[in-house]
Amino acid sequence: MAAITELSQLDLNQTYSYADYLTWQLQERLELIKGKIMVMSPAPNVGHQSIAGNLYGIFYQFFRHKNCRFFPAPFDVRLYDRKKSLLNSKDIYTVVQPDLCVVCNPDILDKRGCNGAPDWVVEIVSRSTAKRDMHTKYALYAESGVQEYWIVYPNDQVIHQFILGDNGGYQLLNMYTENGCCHFAFISRACH
Repeated sequence: MAAITELSQLDLNQTYSYADYLTWQLQERLELIKGKIMVMSPAPNVGHQSIAGNLYGIFYQFFRHKNCRFFPAPFDVRLYDRKKSLLNSKDIYTVVQPDLCVVCNPDILDKRGCNGAPDWVVEIVSRSTAKRDMHTKYALYAESGVQEYWIVYPNDQVIHQFILGDNGGYQLLNMYTENGCCHFAFISRACH
């Protein structure tokens, strides 16, 4: 079998597994969502990267003496229904690269990234990722058991903080504006 080095060699209508994903030698960053290839947008813009950098600095300070660890993108997170145990690469059909994630259970970390649901995921919305972050990933993160999901809206300078409820769906816990966000006193219930 010839090495996959160009996205054009793949059938975007086909379903792929994480085992397939591991064999690709592509320049493009992509995610697999339920086996379907989702090409990631070009490099994030300055606004996105400024927000990400600010969050990374705050998270570094907050987590540096704690058991939980945070990981910025690119970092592979393999997801599946939380009712299933750890799966083999050929049985995993979802691999995402959140802008930032926090993992408190070291047992789900391996040399390739995270094998299971992080405790907390942050996505910074851009025009090209809005639908995926607000709908597709929202449902996916809930299904796989991510306890806390933040959606950052740079244009509105707002963060929506969702917590996984007992019913298996997200509930909006808080909305933070630029002024409320600067203190970060609310930093993740999932990690306390």
